[in-house]
Amino acid sequence: MSSRTGHRGTSVATSQRKFRSRSAPRYDMEKKAKKKELRASGANSLVSIPNSMKLMMLNSGLISFDRVTFRPETDENGSISETIPDRPVELKNFPKLCEQRRKFPVLYKLEFQTAAKVETHSCRHATKKTNLHKNQNQKVIPYDYNRVVLDTVDREPDSDYINASYIDSTLKPNAYIVTQGPTEETVVDFWRMIWQERAAAIVMLTKTFDFIKVMCVQYWPPNKEKDEKYGDISVGIVQEEELANFHIRTFRLYKSEKDIIVEERFILQFHYTQWHSHTCPFSNALLEFRRRVRAVVGRRLATNTAAGPMVVHCNDGGGRSGVYLAIDANLELAEEEDCFDVFGYLKKLRQSRKGLIENEEQYKFVYDTLEEHVVCGISWFPVSELSQRLKQKSQRDPVTKLNEYQKEYQQICKQTPRFTIGDCAGGHRGDNREKNRDVLVVPPDNFRPYLTSFQGNSFTDYINAVFVDGYTKPREYIVTEWPLIRTQGEFWSLVYDYECAAVVVLCVPPKNSQQYPPFWPEGRHSKKYGPVFTIDHVSHNHYTNIKTWIFRINKKIVSLTELMAGVKAPPKTVQLFQLTCWPMGHKVPSSTNSLVELMNMVERWRQRTDYGPVCVVSPDGRSRAGVYCAANACIEQVIQHGEVDVFQAVKTVRRHRPQLVENMTEYKYCYDLVLHYVLHYLNKDMNEKK
Repeated sequence: MSSRTGHRGTSVATSQRKFRSRSAPRYDMEKKAKKKELRASGANSLVSIPNSMKLMMLNSGLISFDRVTFRPETDENGSISETIPDRPVELKNFPKLCEQRRKFPVLYKLEFQTAAKVETHSCRHATKKTNLHKNQNQKVIPYDYNRVVLDTVDREPDSDYINASYIDSTLKPNAYIVTQGPTEETVVDFWRMIWQERAAAIVMLTKTFDFIKVMCVQYWPPNKEKDEKYGDISVGIVQEEELANFHIRTFRLYKSEKDIIVEERFILQFHYTQWHSHTCPFSNALLEFRRRVRAVVGRRLATNTAAGPMVVHCNDGGGRSGVYLAIDANLELAEEEDCFDVFGYLKKLRQSRKGLIENEEQYKFVYDTLEEHVVCGISWFPVSELSQRLKQKSQRDPVTKLNEYQKEYQQICKQTPRFTIGDCAGGHRGDNREKNRDVLVVPPDNFRPYLTSFQGNSFTDYINAVFVDGYTKPREYIVTEWPLIRTQGEFWSLVYDYECAAVVVLCVPPKNSQQYPPFWPEGRHSKKYGPVFTIDHVSHNHYTNIKTWIFRINKKIVSLTELMAGVKAPPKTVQLFQLTCWPMGHKVPSSTNSLVELMNMVERWRQRTDYGPVCVVSPDGRSRAGVYCAANACIEQVIQHGEVDVFQAVKTVRRHRPQLVENMTEYKYCYDLVLHYVLHYLNKDMNEKK
């Protein structure tokens, strides 16, 4: 029995092995045929699968790009919807398209990779040995068929070459010239091109120096006092205007013979200063920049038929330039034909120059920015229309039962960024957690001020504070909470390290409050806060609803390294302004006039100093401070450009701290503050400036 069983077991295993070996070729052929059949049936079965299912499979990596094709489907409204649009998309349908891409981010990759497969052209001139040194990035070079050809310079070989390409917009051929940022070797060629092509404007999208690297030489004079000569073209600065995210410069170009000017021209340069390489800027800031550019270029083209293309450059004439062109060209198309063609224009860009829009993140940013334009619309209006607009905004929509203020604020809340605990890691560290009044209101590490004054080994670089952009300067405000007993040293370190011109306190806590201990000397005597800082009283003035003090901040060097190096810590002066008509628990102050007057007093004080940032203190670091910053930005816009845009000002204020302007009451009060300023202060302030 046992031998039979053992024999049977052996014989079965042996027979299986023999069977495999005997029929191996036939078995392999059958297996291959089966696989082929499965592949074919799989491909056929994918055709019948709905597009949404295919996207889910792509998103999860179950199928690859090369195995899937999308076919037009009819949506619930009976209209044809396409996963990858092969025709322009109407503006009314664009938010839905963006929503689909948020749900299936793989679509960005699919479109981007599809566009990257377009036919390339020859780059014979760009790859000549004599021209290689004229290219910043050998991967971003012009094609021969649409390169800008310079007039040749006598006896100079290849002097007709510059790393620049003509690019069509969606409506106009050769609407743009995209070029790299000038280098020491090519700066003369750059100005030759500007002159030869009669450029309508220069759009610069890079800093001259970024991430320890020269991105682009400064190809214009350092100041208005002295003109500079580039080849046979002289360049001077006529005017310069600084805003938070960009500068606008007016250049005077002229050619002279024997010190006599034979021809002169004027050109505007729009320099976007807050777009670091390998990142994307804020959409609303770039849209505002584009609006300023178009206002000038549109006027120029309308009044001067000889005006040439707009010259656009970043560091290498690649990614950032492509993003700007995609946004500008699609907005131009929307103005004319009420539609966007994002994917179609990406393909056109890729056929026009190498490297335009260099990755999926930048491509996604194009979609996001165009969606913001559609959803938010035009939010600015002339200051002359302010009273009339506010009346309209108060009227309720009979369908939604909401007025314009409420709709705007709801939209702002939808678009406010959300930060994770990881984004705010510094404030959640064990040794910093007790320095926050509320662990739900913690600054993101990318936008918080890092303290640099050494106060002892038990101190860190952390304070619960966040930078906020103004209208004319980035990081114009630092918003922070009323200091705790244990963070008063850090507060004065913040004011000292960042050379704050003013401290604005927007509340008056009860006397002897344990929750809100005083953090400045109440009498004329000096007082020490933390181990390093001593605050001296210099002077004080009290007005109706406003108190002011001027303090001298003295810093003691306690770091052995700094002592050995002979580091000095000079005293610094700051003025503290306290608004006394905004009681605790109240959503708005009892006197709007006093708050506007305080803003004016702070501005006058800053003009007398080095115009350092303003430190804004509220009880909890969230209420009140947003109103102060947003209203200030709006007032500055009224003065500089005669425009009102509370919607965008509040969006900007909430970028780094979503809790600022935390309710509808504060949002509407921003409008009230601007109206009060326009009615009672504007004409007087404008006369003073003149």
